[in-house]
Amino acid sequence: MPTAEQSRTRTIWLTTLALIAFAANSLLCRLALTQSFFDKPAIDAASFSLIRLASGAITLWLIVSLSQPKNAEKSAKQFDGNWLSACMLFLYMVGFSFAYLSLSAGVGALILFGAVQATMLLAAILSGERPYRVEWFGLLLALLGLIYLVLPGLAAPPLLGSVFMTIAGVAWGFYSLRGRNVTSPLSATTGNFIRAVPLVTVVFVLSFKHVHISTAGALPAMLSGALASGVGYAIWYAALRGLSAARAATLQLAVPVLAAMGGVLFLSEAVSLRLVIAALMILGGVGLAVLGREYLTYKT
Repeated sequence: MPTAEQSRTRTIWLTTLALIAFAANSLLCRLALTQSFFDKPAIDAASFSLIRLASGAITLWLIVSLSQPKNAEKSAKQFDGNWLSACMLFLYMVGFSFAYLSLSAGVGALILFGAVQATMLLAAILSGERPYRVEWFGLLLALLGLIYLVLPGLAAPPLLGSVFMTIAGVAWGFYSLRGRNVTSPLSATTGNFIRAVPLVTVVFVLSFKHVHISTAGALPAMLSGALASGVGYAIWYAALRGLSAARAATLQLAVPVLAAMGGVLFLSEAVSLRLVIAALMILGGVGLAVLGREYLTYKT
């Protein structure tokens, strides 16, 4: 049995790796879609989505299969999940890829994160939860930050890309809510990835005239699917065993920051004053809502 200190250290390392993997998804997608290959895009958004999803499905399938006991009965039912969750995953994957045709890594991650957290908080309110005042204030601050970020102006991100990323965030928020009570989240995620492949294939076929795939675009897509998504989710689920729900939600505040830093360091992206102010409002609002509830719940 590992000691408490060893368990804590393991959780810290797993959490750090998972957050880096999540931020890497934004960087890899942006890298693939903005590269040129013989005067053509290295890859199109539909192809990136399909390769990422298929790579993730294969990786997760291998992880789950190899983790099964040797004497366990192998069947298709070993993978949980359902079609509604797969549809949410599909909307997230496609919206994410098409959004990064025009958004920078940091802006995209911030819109995605804001939409995810707002969706989950609003869903909790609609389900009958009675938030504390500090939660209402945090949610309002985060929503105002998101609105400020996408308001028309010289520094505003492209509207279409923002809409696509908002759709992706709302879809991922609902996907996360649906996965709260599953007994085996990794198995459910694997099943949903597998189910979502034919859905993304439809988008790929419909946009076939614009399909262009090169090694420079396919490699980041495979890395995004296999490592940043497949292995990343497996690591995150392992880390969650040592994290409270509030702490897990708070730690995810680091993802947009890591994505923005990576965009500056590796993709030569600029950071605008609007992005900084919006990030402070969104991340501060979500952090206030999550930590405020944990503190007030503890006091009572």
